[in-house]
This record gives sequence, structure tokens and C-alpha cells, in this order.
Amino acid sequence: MLLKIYPENPSPKAIDQIVECLKKGGVIIYPTDTVYGLGCDITNQKAIERVCQIRGIKPEKANLSFICYDLSHLSNYTKPIDTSIFRMLKQHLPGPFTFIFNASGQVPKLLNSKKKTVGIRVPDNNIAREIVNQLGNPIVSTSIHDEDEILEYTTDPELIYEKYEHLVDIVIDGGYGDNEASTVVDCTGGEIEVIRQGKGVLGA
Repeated sequence: MLLKIYPENPSPKAIDQIVECLKKGGVIIYPTDTVYGLGCDITNQKAIERVCQIRGIKPEKANLSFICYDLSHLSNYTKPIDTSIFRMLKQHLPGPFTFIFNASGQVPKLLNSKKKTVGIRVPDNNIAREIVNQLGNPIVSTSIHDEDEILEYTTDPELIYEKYEHLVDIVIDGGYGDNEASTVVDCTGGEIEVIRQGKGVLGA
């Protein structure tokens, strides 16, 4: 199903429909403040396996991000965070960043993997944040890559739908996406290190 939602004012009815789908183990493609993402409910193991299968990656090796509404869930999934790093997060989020932290003991159980780190995203996109807010917990997510050599990411939701309609339950059309991914910042070593420069600029 292709579902049109306006990011400025997401329809509560449409958001409810998506949340119901996620709670039943559905997989969705949704807009963020960078590229379109492929996601599911973090608490549904079968759905996580489906996401990995669609992307052709092994669950234990997958670099999946947790999409959060804000920073209130952070301590559930990460080991304690230094105050200065927490301040930096508050400065830059919501925004086009993925912050990598040492994972709490809960993360490997959720992902059925031995993962020691977790990527946290709070995208500056009302649709993504409203879905997570109504769901009551993060969605686990990965970017949609394109086989096209020139364009790494597909930005047109209708083309995304054509490609993925038989693989996922809902493709959300939230307008054209970006073709630049998030900036990945490693916070696991005490010092922060940008490991992939993307759309977000630290300190900006």
C-alpha cells in the first residue's frame, strides 16, 4: 500500500493505521530528514528478520539504527552517557545524525545478536517521529540503498513503491526524500568521532 502523508501535519488516522501495521509485525518504508528508511517495531523479532532479509543482510551483522521520538528512551538502549555528550545530542537533535553508543544489555536481546553498539536517530521529520511517538517505542531501521551507481538512494516515493510493494506492507509517501544520508558520529570511545560525513554538520 502507498500511503500519502503530509509532513507538516501528519494525519492522525494514517499514523494510527501505520502503528497498527507495525504492532502486527508489519514492515514499512518511511521518510526521514535524510533518505527513506525501511523499518519495523523494535520489539518484533520476526519483523526485524524480514527487514534484514529485504536488505540482504544477516541480523547479527546488520547496522540497524533505532529511530526515537526524543532522548527519553536513550538510557534503555545505551550504557551511561557522559554529560558533555548528552548536551551535544540535545544541541543537534532532532537532526540528520546517527549517534553510535555502547549498547545496554537490552539491545542484543532485542536484535537477537551479539551487538555491542547501537545507532540512535531522532530525525527532524514529523512523520517518522509521530509514528514512534504513537507506537510507544523506537522502530529499528536501515536506509534503502539503490543499485544505481550514480544515485545511491532513491528519493521518489512512487519509484520506491514500485520496487518494494511486494516486499513491505506500507510505503509512506511523505514527498521526495533526500539522497544524502545522515552523518554518523561514534560516541563509544569517550571522544566523539565523525565516521561518515553526511547531511548533518556537527557544531553547526
